[in-house]
Amino acid sequence: MTSPPEVICRFQRRGVLWFLAGLGAAGTVSSTVHTAYRGPGVSWLAVGLLSALLGPLFLHGATARLRADAYGLHSWTLLRRRSVPWSDIADLRLRLRRGGSNGSWQVLRVDLLLRDGRRRLLPVPQGSSLDRRDFDAKLAALRVLHRHHGIPESSHLPVISHRTAGSGWVLSLTLCALLLMGAGLAAWFVPKAASEERAWKSAAPCAAGTPAAERGECLATLPAVIERTEVNRTRESSWLYFAGDRPQERIAVSREDALEFRPGDAVELTLWRGRVREVAGERRVWREHRTPAGDLAAISAACVLAAGYPGARVLLRLRGRRLPDDEILPSALPFAGALAGTALWLLPLCYLHPTAPPASPAAVVWSAAGSLVSLALLTWAWRATRIRTPRTAEESAGEEVFLAARFLEHTDYNPHGFGTHIVLGGGPPAVTPHPGPGRFAARRIPVERLTAGDVRRVRGGDGDTVPRSWHIAEIDDAGRPVRLAAAPSDLARIIRELDSAGAPAPERTCGAPGPAGG
Repeated sequence: MTSPPEVICRFQRRGVLWFLAGLGAAGTVSSTVHTAYRGPGVSWLAVGLLSALLGPLFLHGATARLRADAYGLHSWTLLRRRSVPWSDIADLRLRLRRGGSNGSWQVLRVDLLLRDGRRRLLPVPQGSSLDRRDFDAKLAALRVLHRHHGIPESSHLPVISHRTAGSGWVLSLTLCALLLMGAGLAAWFVPKAASEERAWKSAAPCAAGTPAAERGECLATLPAVIERTEVNRTRESSWLYFAGDRPQERIAVSREDALEFRPGDAVELTLWRGRVREVAGERRVWREHRTPAGDLAAISAACVLAAGYPGARVLLRLRGRRLPDDEILPSALPFAGALAGTALWLLPLCYLHPTAPPASPAAVVWSAAGSLVSLALLTWAWRATRIRTPRTAEESAGEEVFLAARFLEHTDYNPHGFGTHIVLGGGPPAVTPHPGPGRFAARRIPVERLTAGDVRRVRGGDGDTVPRSWHIAEIDDAGRPVRLAAAPSDLARIIRELDSAGAPAPERTCGAPGPAGG
């Protein structure tokens, strides 16, 4: 048997990368020389920093290279050279990463799964979902070499994306930790804000003759004159300047307040704890904004609830740790719904009772009822996101029923993937582009030539249009493999109908391992 030819992979348009790398080096050198002879300048420092950051990236892309031959994979990058024999490689997998600001396209990479369980991304080939022809050709050639010289674990191409069990959980765990740190920081300021708020409300005007050193806790009033105002843009602080810099040169106010005060206006200042807290004029009264303790408590609770969503994603990764890396995990949206329901009662409670547990009967009932609702929602989310193992079910055939199901391949009974439902009963099983009623535009399924095989969970290679909760039946259509996707119970019923209509019984082995998670 002839050995497949070796494969060499590089970045496309390496000339452009070399040019950009040289441009980055020139920018770094020019910025350094200008700083050394003429002193630092903001624009030159920015050019030098940007060049120093981007130049090595372009140089890395220009020098990256991969060669695959009969012995294994050999990769070269700017700082490292690696060789991995085919005997150490368990699988070649496709890894998808969302690209663009809105995730409208995907970055394609090749991921190595080694025999010892380690994973390693190859530097090349790389591609984009916008034009993936060259990438797919390189990946197919690598898989041919692997099949010829190694022993792949999977007969199909495993696809790893953000929806699959092998996508990782470090980013979600980091985000969860950062949100919890923000919640702790906001909660740390709550007692201080509450204490200052109570002191301000209870402060009384200073008695006549009170020494200046003892006026910290009472309200002192002082006449002043506005010398001028400085009105800035909306996002910047505006300023009020006082004549004679008494009691201070200026204070920061909002743009609306600065527009209402005029130079020469006589105002009365209220001082508390050595700071101007209020400026009262004829047309406007400005008061210093203080963040209430209730706001800080609500912010802390909101950060905790927001941390629950990435925490739920980590939980789903742990529940699906026994699944193959390319199987789709359940969505964490049920937990998001439970957290949103909890926010409806918890945030108002924290706002109204920031420093002490609720003591009034109404507040106690509110918190108890909300806790029960949250517990019910979290229980529902836990059950809704459980890992369902594919299985067949014994169900009796009823009248004409339209079940949401799709053949994922183009066939004579599903041309160009037009089918969205399968109709059972009232005639032979058929594919339809509508949920009924009636068999308009239905295409009969040739059950006499179909052989049902394994039933498995959804994988990354099945596409993003297949819901996470569906299962896939792998069917042999006269020697051609086709995939049928449907909800677990609907798929079991469809397979049973195909069996009774003439297809052999499906095998009981499943593409997924045993149950993982409750």
